[in-house]
Amino acid sequence: MHVPELLESVSLLVPEAIATENDITVGDIWEYLVHDEWEIALGLLEELGDGHPLPLSFWEKLADAADQLRLERSAAWCHWRCSEIRNGVVRADLTLRPAAEARRTTPISGPGVLRPMWDIGHLSPTGEPAVNIARLWVEGMPYLAPGGRATVRLVPLTPSQWEHVQPGRRITMHEDRTVAGTAVVLEVHPPVPPPSRGRGRE
Repeated sequence: MHVPELLESVSLLVPEAIATENDITVGDIWEYLVHDEWEIALGLLEELGDGHPLPLSFWEKLADAADQLRLERSAAWCHWRCSEIRNGVVRADLTLRPAAEARRTTPISGPGVLRPMWDIGHLSPTGEPAVNIARLWVEGMPYLAPGGRATVRLVPLTPSQWEHVQPGRRITMHEDRTVAGTAVVLEVHPPVPPPSRGRGRE
C-alpha cells in the first residue's frame, strides 16, 4: 500500500470516541488526509496510539507509512511499539552510574538501539546471577548520559523470563560483569495475545 491508503487504513482502526490531549480525534485527522498532509496525520495518529491501546496492525501499518515517508524517528517508534505488543514492555526509572565509576563513558542512544543485560533475579545452575536481555528505549530524550536518570522502556528478548517482575522491583543493568545502572520498575505490561482465529459455528 502507498502512504495515503496506509494512513486511511490506520485511521479506520481508531475508535471515534478517543482523542489526543489536545482533543484531536480521528475525524480531525481525516481532514489532514483529505488535504494530503500525511506527515501531520501520521504524527497525530501516533499521539492517539500512545494514549490508548490499539491493535498490532495499527502500529505495523503506521510503521510502513513512516518508512515510506522516511521519517526515521517515527518509523523507529512505530516498530518499537510493535515489539512492545509482541514481547511486552517494562517501564522503569533508570539511573546510570557516573562515567568515573563504570565501563561506559559515552551516552546511551535513546531510540531503542541498545540491548543491555539485566539482573532480574535469575540464577545459573551454579548459583551465580543469570542475566536476561531486553532492548532499551529512553522516553522523551535522544540519549542518556553516564550518571543521568530517565524513564525507560524495556522490551524483553524472552518475555517468559520476565513474568515474575513487578512494579517496585529493583533491577540492575549490565554491559559486562559490572553494574552499569540501577532501575526501579514502574509498570509491567505483558505481551498482547494475537487475535483468536476460532472457527465459527458449523
